[in-house]
Amino acid sequence: MKTSPAACGHQSWSISDDSLRRYVQYASESCIQELLMSASASVSVSSVSEPNKLGNGDDGWKILTIENGVEISKRRTGSLHVFRSRWVLRSVSPQQFITVANAIDAAKQWDSELVEGRYIKDLEDNLSIIRLRFGDNSKPLFRKREFIVYERRETMEDGTLVVAVASLPKEIAAGLLPQQNNAIRGLLLQSGWVVEKLEDINSCIVTYVVQLDPAGWLPKWFVNRLNTKLVMIIENLRKLVQTPAPHSS
Repeated sequence: MKTSPAACGHQSWSISDDSLRRYVQYASESCIQELLMSASASVSVSSVSEPNKLGNGDDGWKILTIENGVEISKRRTGSLHVFRSRWVLRSVSPQQFITVANAIDAAKQWDSELVEGRYIKDLEDNLSIIRLRFGDNSKPLFRKREFIVYERRETMEDGTLVVAVASLPKEIAAGLLPQQNNAIRGLLLQSGWVVEKLEDINSCIVTYVVQLDPAGWLPKWFVNRLNTKLVMIIENLRKLVQTPAPHSS
């Protein structure tokens, strides 16, 4: 059953864990396929590592910039754009990077004023529901906003690692966790990571895709501009991976 956006402002659906699990498995399958398509679109090791060989293909992706070996591109979907970053990470294995390729670590890099990032329900070993909440001092894109998202982690037959992250429908999210009066519940649309191994076992290609609708009174052009910054967190996550853990005394 579908409801209009105007009608579902305070509406919530209470569903069983089994029904929630089936819904998220179905929805995340589509997200995983979209992520794999985004990662395979016009990509090769040489094209990502050699910027002069890059070009805009016929797959809808338009390259915006290449900075320090990171390719940033976008594709229009409705009034908002999907943004993608790709990078060949040397001396970082897929297994190393996947430890920081998750919704909470990414949100911390989006905005340091993340006041809450927690797993609120584990549906399976690789399937969880997460709450991300930002405070009053966050950037305009996140200020007083929260996101209720699923996170699904899969390993493909060829060893490619995929992490799919997207918001639950507002009605289901409200049934799990009622919205606070002062919070704006935004939507993280089909987003996530694809981490592909290279012949060098200590290197990988990372593709990060994000499409965020913060909701509220923010112009779409402003949202699109700020969304470009979200996909540039790969460098920060790489540093996080390569920072030695502190030794316990």
